[in-house]
Amino acid sequence: MRIRLRFIIWPIVLLTIFLVAGTLPQLGSLLQADSNKAPVQHVPIDHGTQPTYEVDAGIDGEIFPAFANYASLQRPKERQFGTFTVTVTNSTESPLVQRISVEVPGWSDLEMRNVIVGAGEKRTMFFAPTFLPRLYANREIAAATAVMRVTDRTGHVLHTETVPVRLRSTEDIYWGKDFKFAPFIASWVTPHDRQVEEVLSRAKEFMPGRRLPGYEAWKSPDQQRAATMAQAKAIYRALQQTGVSYVKSSLTFGRNTDVSERIRMPGQSIISNSANCIDGVVTYASLFENLGMDPEVVLVPGHAYVAVRDAIGSNSYIYIETAITGRARFEAAVRAATEGIAKFADKDIIRIRVAQAREAGIYPMPLPSGDSRHLPAEDASLATNAVGR
Repeated sequence: MRIRLRFIIWPIVLLTIFLVAGTLPQLGSLLQADSNKAPVQHVPIDHGTQPTYEVDAGIDGEIFPAFANYASLQRPKERQFGTFTVTVTNSTESPLVQRISVEVPGWSDLEMRNVIVGAGEKRTMFFAPTFLPRLYANREIAAATAVMRVTDRTGHVLHTETVPVRLRSTEDIYWGKDFKFAPFIASWVTPHDRQVEEVLSRAKEFMPGRRLPGYEAWKSPDQQRAATMAQAKAIYRALQQTGVSYVKSSLTFGRNTDVSERIRMPGQSIISNSANCIDGVVTYASLFENLGMDPEVVLVPGHAYVAVRDAIGSNSYIYIETAITGRARFEAAVRAATEGIAKFADKDIIRIRVAQAREAGIYPMPLPSGDSRHLPAEDASLATNAVGR
């Protein structure tokens, strides 16, 4: 894990996020705070002027797929931030009734909104057009152009503006200052990935009765703990069998590289047999979530561990040091994680429950499929060949 963690403010921010009824209510307001935009402000009337429009894209002009996916899944009226922020300043003495649309041609659908801006008002709107599979298949920073159009009710174009944007790799996470966006790590937890399913298929062969049942409520707490430990060990052995081992590859490009890094998607880690600590964490978390279990991402200064609740309703977890999957026994990985976490004070440990992130609307990023219509040429060719087989 490349990012150097700073803990003076970060734990306080994340504690605020997690305390309210098992949700993450501060996510939108935190992102909105970065743009410093209020939805409606009042401005002086200036006779003879025309409305003005301002478009901001992503974070410093860069679009992170995890944020774009989250925003596009929100109802427009409920968004607290967007992939694009459009500000309309109406200094005229008449209200504006217009339609505003935003898209990234070749990369996204078009989102259109009907907008009313009163006389002497400045209004900010959050747009989050749905991106095509091409974005989520993109693994390197790419240039694109966003287009905003303003029309009247008859469809007459009143204003057109283009905005250069940079699309970050789908593997790039933006931690933000003091790691306030750490809950978005749940976007990398992809329980329905085909590769994840295949690992579970291997793992069941290490279980009595060839079963991976997850939690079973009819069992006693002690029986559940024993079953969870057995399933965690089976998953560990299955990943060992695939050949997964530690490879550091967190380098990323673009702005804000001090608060962002590359994290492999679980399917990519499994295919390449390569994972650093945080890559391994989201892979294990995906496997546990697939079984209906309750995983956590545990962040400590300079490192990450995975945890899984050991029984329904329990406050006890099994911790795993994922970085040694390729060279140590399961028991050693559990011991290393338990001892490693014990070295830190509670204030220096951040726990991100995947279930809480889901409740807050942070879902897995879309996985590129066999649909080749909107994939890059190389990936489209691979998808076509796969379908042909």
